[in-house]
Amino acid sequence: MAIRFELVHIDGAARLGKLDTPHGSVDTPVFMPVGTQASVKGLTPRMLEEAGARIILGNTYHLTLRPGDALIAELGGLHRFMNWNGPILTDSGGFQVYSLAPTRKIDDHAAVFRSHIDGSLLELTPEKAVDIQENLGSDIAMCLDECPPADTASDYMRDAVRRTVHWAARCREAHRRPDQALFAIVQGGTNLALRAECARELVALDFPGYALGGFSVGETQVQMLEALRPTADLLPIYKPRYLMGVGRPEDILAAVSCGIDMFDCVLPTRNGRNASAFTADGPVRLRNARHKRDSSPLESGCPCYTCGHFSRAYLHHLFAADEMLGPTLLSLHNVSFYCRMMADARRAIQERRFAEFHSVCLARWGATL
Repeated sequence: MAIRFELVHIDGAARLGKLDTPHGSVDTPVFMPVGTQASVKGLTPRMLEEAGARIILGNTYHLTLRPGDALIAELGGLHRFMNWNGPILTDSGGFQVYSLAPTRKIDDHAAVFRSHIDGSLLELTPEKAVDIQENLGSDIAMCLDECPPADTASDYMRDAVRRTVHWAARCREAHRRPDQALFAIVQGGTNLALRAECARELVALDFPGYALGGFSVGETQVQMLEALRPTADLLPIYKPRYLMGVGRPEDILAAVSCGIDMFDCVLPTRNGRNASAFTADGPVRLRNARHKRDSSPLESGCPCYTCGHFSRAYLHHLFAADEMLGPTLLSLHNVSFYCRMMADARRAIQERRFAEFHSVCLARWGATL
């Protein structure tokens, strides 16, 4: 098999694991920075590695439009193209079925998109999604799925679940690359019966890993957790579980407590570009005038390059002056914060104190569940 997952320890429902891939091992639970277009915005691979990142994401839809998956394959694959030596997971384009809904059409055969770059049409079938990801050469590829918004009518949600299972079977049949694992995606919104139906049918197809999609698309946090806990319980215990696109720190730790192993989100770099930092004591807005004369680091005790070399006053200045270094330094800190949070979560699971760790984090952040 392309991957091997070892479940090392369980504390409540929280899981400590080890995921072996062709490009290295990853300890779970793990956060994966998003490199949509073969780049985690503003950060070099060395920066990512020093921040603690061990696995990153690429985007099937965007990379096939530009520069093209065939070109990336010609140049040695996505790892070599972007000079990232660790594991890579690529999504399938399923999220774009949701995010680009006004410019796409969908039926059982394919999702057809009108390119945001030049207006050309892209027909993304399950087979095409697999072919693109095999060209990219990622360690983990995702099945094409339909990701409906949270407020989708029940009849359409049922149809989306049926289509997701149908497409997963076609992806499994089309997948050929032995050094790449293919994960299926459970859909169903906040409808527990549909989630359970989708999970059962996908588990019967025996994929090496499973993702939970269709969250952070309009539902409340309470609705998400009410659907997440029972659905995770339906997935095989000895295979990795991946919650797609859910990225607030409080949501990630809540999902860890539900038995989820893998996470991704654009929040660390998106917030970094917008002068917003994550810290152990809650969010910090660097555009706030109170930071103008503050000579202290962004986060005391943080080992990242940003906190070790620059003051809040300097970071405030960079954003006030619209200097591009500001988003880079803040994105670097935010990625480091997420990676440290996951390392601390793994340590807490190992020491059988995850529930206490979770409560302390929420209290310090001023967050609630």
